[in-house]
Amino acid sequence: MFTGVRNDDVFGFLRPSVDAHTLGTTYLAQLLRDAGYECVVGDMLVSQAMNRIQASENRSLVKQWLERHRISLLGISYRLDPDQAREVFGRTYYQLEELGLIGSRHGIRHVFFAGLPDACEAIKREFGERVTVFMGDETPLETLSTLGVPRERIPDQLVLGTEYDNFRMQLSQELVSQASYFQVQAQNLGDYEEFGTDKDSVVARLSASQRKRRSPLMRAHVGPYVPDRTQALLQFEEWTRELANGGLLDILSIGTSQLTQEAFGLNWGSRPNGGGVPVNSANEYERIRLAARPMLVRTYAGTRDVPALAKIHEESLNIAWHALSFWWFSQIDGRGPNTVHENLCQHLETLDYIAATGKPFEPNIPHHFAFRGGDDISYVLSALLAAKAAKARGVPYLILQIMLNTPKQTSGTQDLAKARTLVKLVRELEDARFCVFVQPRAGLDFFSSDPNKARQQLAAVSMMMMDIEPRRTLGPDIVHVVSFSEGSFLATPPVVNESIQITRHAMDRYKEYTGVIAHDLADHVQEVDLRTHRLTSHVRTMLAAIEDYIPNTYSADGLYEVFRSGFLVAPTLWEGRDEFEHAVNWHTRIDSRGCEIVYDDGSPMSLEDRIEICLANLISTNDREGHSN
Repeated sequence: MFTGVRNDDVFGFLRPSVDAHTLGTTYLAQLLRDAGYECVVGDMLVSQAMNRIQASENRSLVKQWLERHRISLLGISYRLDPDQAREVFGRTYYQLEELGLIGSRHGIRHVFFAGLPDACEAIKREFGERVTVFMGDETPLETLSTLGVPRERIPDQLVLGTEYDNFRMQLSQELVSQASYFQVQAQNLGDYEEFGTDKDSVVARLSASQRKRRSPLMRAHVGPYVPDRTQALLQFEEWTRELANGGLLDILSIGTSQLTQEAFGLNWGSRPNGGGVPVNSANEYERIRLAARPMLVRTYAGTRDVPALAKIHEESLNIAWHALSFWWFSQIDGRGPNTVHENLCQHLETLDYIAATGKPFEPNIPHHFAFRGGDDISYVLSALLAAKAAKARGVPYLILQIMLNTPKQTSGTQDLAKARTLVKLVRELEDARFCVFVQPRAGLDFFSSDPNKARQQLAAVSMMMMDIEPRRTLGPDIVHVVSFSEGSFLATPPVVNESIQITRHAMDRYKEYTGVIAHDLADHVQEVDLRTHRLTSHVRTMLAAIEDYIPNTYSADGLYEVFRSGFLVAPTLWEGRDEFEHAVNWHTRIDSRGCEIVYDDGSPMSLEDRIEICLANLISTNDREGHSN
């Protein structure tokens, strides 16, 4: 039985090289180092040896690594297939036990495993108290507590952020246990002339909502998984009618399949659908639009011939707004056939079309940098660049999506500072011809696989949305509701509706506690203000450097150069690493201040050095291309 960490313990973390999920391990190692413990993360050589540890040479290599670093507490992670996880972990554990490395006086005192819930349950059944498991939904403090780290060794900044998170979770536990959210009813917004007609729009609906002092509009992303295309479309139409009749959902986002996005209108033949709604004609979109009334409808942009598909969405769906990702959904993330430069050209052309329609534009951008190890500055800066590009091309409305909990290790204090910075800088662009609507959402991998805990998490993140712009007492303009089932199963209409009820009830209840936040969590409020000010200043400085040194910044060439020269950061980018070597060649870490770029020794990099490196990259790339011409 594990009795807790000792002062002389050395943590070692291993994963097989086939599992590319490293962020959680890196973050935990940093937490432990900040608490004063020695941590060693296995390099690629050791990770490759773990793939086939039963081979004598690999077993010897792992043994040498453990003994050389005097590892006394060993963590093993595997976040892929649960059956393979149990097999990989079991094989590793028994090989180490056979070598006499587990349980010996100078060997490994205890073993930890982090993986998917099913893998954790299987390992608990087989190994009992010999192994402590982590399913991935633990908070940083819960993780450190399970490891036995004493409170006095935990950094104050981490505790400060956790106090705010704990406050919201305690309220959420009470709300979910009482189940009073089921009393939430549909809002009546149908008193304006265009409601539910072909002339309806999200701008008109937002005006009606604000006039009536109602809660934010609710948007949800929906799509069943059925292998047969015809059955999938029929089921989605049924789901759409069910959601429309429920009256809780304002904006239906069609979760279209990858084939719809990259091969709309083509003959798919026997190509597998791969999940999502397999729409392949304007007529099928029209059927969905009619089934959805009076809801508004939107869908993914295309990844090929983007402007052409945007026109189809406009004509067949009366799309509520268009979303574009600029650098993403291209070759570098495997989501589309375009090169990054081709993507930028097509997306800017599509912005011209959006401007002509008078519809809003949503930058589906910043979280994609966060997914790939990007820092907080890159998160904010990428969205700000997109907003400025949209305004320059005459787009009248911007829907500013803010994905919270990304990475999921982010504390509420960090999230608020990042969100407030983004909103502040983008709202500064507002004038008589450019209006911004704020749309927060929970993170993609935030929710626990335990449905009850996930309900509490949904309520807690909904409460945080009210703190992004606390003076706006009605809350954000739109909420992208991520269903509580995200971590365990596909959301059906009843789950979507329940998630909306939780969201609205949590936001309404949280209004009662604004005074408590200001009084009891005054240190948290001050810390958020300080972080917001610092991040805002840094983004302004970065933007000024970009606009000073990159000609035609908001053209396809300019935006391409912003990414290529390293002003936007993506260290864990998989494809295009040679083309975007300057975007990849950074080290980032998550700590109590957020996600930031660090030097090789782990200390925070100064903004001056960061900009100097980017400008040197810009010059060297231009020189190289000049010589090649």
